[in-house]
Amino acid sequence: MTRIVVDPVTRIEGHLRVEAVVENGVITDAFSSGTMIRGLEKILIGRDPRDAWAITERVCGVCTTVHAMASCRAVEDALGISLPPTAELIRNIMTATQHVQDHVVHFYHLHALDWVDIVNALKADPKKAAEIAQSFSSYDKNTPAHFTDVQNKIKQFAATGLGIFANGYWGHPGYKLPPEVNLIAVAHYLDALEWQKEIVKIHAVFGGKNPHPNYLVGGVPCSIDVDEVASINTERLNLVGSLIAKADEFVNQVYVPDLLAVASFYKDWAQWGGGLKNYLSYGEYPTKGYNDPASFKYPRGAILNRDLSHVYPVNPKDSQEIKEYIASSWYTYAGGDQVSLHPWEGETEIKYSGPQPPFESLEGYEKYSFLKTPRWKDNPMEVGPLARLLVAYASGHDDVKELVGQTLGKLGVPVDALFSTLGRTAARGLSAALEVGWLKEFYAQLIERVKTRETSTFNNEKWDPSTWPKEAEGVGLVEAPRGALAHWIKIKDGKIENYQLVVPTTWNGSPRDAKKQHSSFEAALIGTPVAKLDEPVEIIRTIHSFDPCLACAVHLYDPQGRHLNQISFE
Repeated sequence: MTRIVVDPVTRIEGHLRVEAVVENGVITDAFSSGTMIRGLEKILIGRDPRDAWAITERVCGVCTTVHAMASCRAVEDALGISLPPTAELIRNIMTATQHVQDHVVHFYHLHALDWVDIVNALKADPKKAAEIAQSFSSYDKNTPAHFTDVQNKIKQFAATGLGIFANGYWGHPGYKLPPEVNLIAVAHYLDALEWQKEIVKIHAVFGGKNPHPNYLVGGVPCSIDVDEVASINTERLNLVGSLIAKADEFVNQVYVPDLLAVASFYKDWAQWGGGLKNYLSYGEYPTKGYNDPASFKYPRGAILNRDLSHVYPVNPKDSQEIKEYIASSWYTYAGGDQVSLHPWEGETEIKYSGPQPPFESLEGYEKYSFLKTPRWKDNPMEVGPLARLLVAYASGHDDVKELVGQTLGKLGVPVDALFSTLGRTAARGLSAALEVGWLKEFYAQLIERVKTRETSTFNNEKWDPSTWPKEAEGVGLVEAPRGALAHWIKIKDGKIENYQLVVPTTWNGSPRDAKKQHSSFEAALIGTPVAKLDEPVEIIRTIHSFDPCLACAVHLYDPQGRHLNQISFE
């Protein structure tokens, strides 16, 4: 038995430690430890609820809009504020822009190198690579000249030690792509770096900047007047339209074709990394107001035991549905560590009981993470793009069913293949394809409203705190790129009395609950084979498929806990 310690996991956002027990080349147990304290709940108490979005948005610079959205929705829910339709469309455009950009960045810059061997691309024939790329895409850069230029760049990297790619597991037996497909993927990795900085200009148009664009309780912080220089005018709207068109091209002519090409060589990964059998989605993209989830593009609901014949309703305000445990977390509850609390009653009292840093292992410690452990009706749930697609698929959404069916057909795999590391990775690409289509739809609807001068973007009816009740509580639900995100707020005398965030990685990366049930990361790793203990790329593949945003230094120990090796993987 060998205990592999990955700390920190890299090519993610935040600080994550994973410990995995390997027996006979297969992971038999796993422990996911969040080693970073957030503490924003404490910072928010006593502040003006209308300012909460600006503070919570700083939780993350990768998903740079979603916490602001969740915070605004929580306050609006508490105070009974509805949005003008034009403001709802702009918020949908902002959210869809974030999703599409984030999905592309995740695949190419955080996850692709788990499947793509950069060094092997040096063996490729650029002309053959162009022929392969042109066979499944009309992207104008799929030429021998472009691939030759990229290969020369790789040669320059190799001549100087590969730079940031120096510590990759290049040549690992788990890499299966032919040299030409590796070259195509590396070329598009570089192209995506340039593209992703352009698409977020949409945030700057409607929110003033990126990262951390501005939001506003009751609407959006921008005005539309096609004839006014200081407003969002015709020139700005045309820019947004052109950026959306370019996003459509990149997603459908680069990202999705690359995803399918890579997946075709890794079909065996449809049998590993499935983990939990339960899925949760809060739903997203309201078309008739936030209070009408039946109108959402992505529906709200839960699936248990992979039963796609039934979708359970989800009520975030029901105190018996969503609760957080701390049985394995470095916190304490006034009622004891075995109880669970609904977020409106949530407590954030830190009580570290782990080993004194620096330490080699968390083995033997009952509590091992700064993440709390959320549960839906006491069930561990996976959240994220796969959960969204499955809930939509099971809910009978025709556009989702058609896209999923077409993709499974192209790969020649059954629906069950979705329940895996490969399925999770593919779901993200399919989400991008859906959302870039919706992005075009929202933009067209916005233009129609502008033509008819229906351009109100702010509801000020309850902006003044004198119009608020003495006490109020609300919840803001958002589907972030990584999954189900929610903010719960309690307001008293015009100030925040309590505030709790339950974020996607809290669902997926949390430690065991009071019943010793694994959460998503841990469950997904169990059963995964590891070919080389000193190069555990298999662990990284599955963890990165959830997109917790990390890069990793891997420490290996023998059964007696002796340090064997350390590998830094960029």
